[in-house]
Amino acid sequence: MRFVPVKSAEAQAVGMLHGTRQLMVKMRTMQVNALRGHLAEFGLIAAKGIEKLPVLAALVEETPADALPEIARSSLRALLGGIHRLDEEIAGLEAELKAWHRGNEVSRRLAEIPGIGLMTATALAVRVVDPGLFRNGRDLAAWVGLTPRQDSTGGRTRLGRITKAGDALLRRLLMLGATSLIRSLKTSDSALGRWVRALLARRPPKVVAIALANKLARIAWVVMARGEPFDPRRLEAAAGAA
Repeated sequence: MRFVPVKSAEAQAVGMLHGTRQLMVKMRTMQVNALRGHLAEFGLIAAKGIEKLPVLAALVEETPADALPEIARSSLRALLGGIHRLDEEIAGLEAELKAWHRGNEVSRRLAEIPGIGLMTATALAVRVVDPGLFRNGRDLAAWVGLTPRQDSTGGRTRLGRITKAGDALLRRLLMLGATSLIRSLKTSDSALGRWVRALLARRPPKVVAIALANKLARIAWVVMARGEPFDPRRLEAAAGAA
C-alpha cells in the first residue's frame, strides 16, 4: 500500500491552477470544434488545430452574405468571442504558473530535462510531494501509469498496454513532452536519437512516445529524490541501457 502524503495549501493551489487551465483548454477545444462544424454546414472548411483559428475567424467575417447568412454569422461571432475570452483566461493562468515556477527550485530543476517544460515541471513538483515514497524511478513511472500491464499464465509473462494507473494529468503531460522530444531527436546523432530512430523502425510512434515518457519519469524521480541538477548524461545512459 502506498500512502498519500498531505499536500500543503500552496501545492493544492498550484494543482488547482493546473486543473482550471485544463478545463478551460477543453472548453476552448469544444468551442473551436463547434465553430468549425457550423462553418462546415455552409461548405466553409478549414484545417484542424487551434493554430487555424485565424482562418476560421476570417471565414466568419469575410464570407459573403449569400453564402453565410447574417443570423448564422452572429452565432459564430459569439463562439469566437467565447474562444478569445478563454484564450485570455488561459494565458493568465499560465502566467501565474510561470511566476510560481520561477520561485520553486524543484520545478526549475525539472524543467532542465529535455521534454519536460513549464507545465510538466510544475505539475510534477506539486503532485509528487514526497519522491522518497517511491523506491526508484520505475516505481514513479508505474504510479503515473506508464508501465506495461503484466499478465502471467502457464509460467509465461506477457506485457500488454500501459496500466494508465495514477495521475492522468501527469501521464498526459509526459506523453506530450515525449512526443515533442521525438520530433527533435529524429535527426539527432546522440545515443538517445539513435535509440528513438531504431525503436521507430520497429514500433508505432505512440509506443515509442510511451517508452520515452517512461524514461522522462524515471529521470524526473532522480532529480527530485536526490535533490541534484539534471545531468544530460543520464538521458544518454538511459538510451544506452534500453
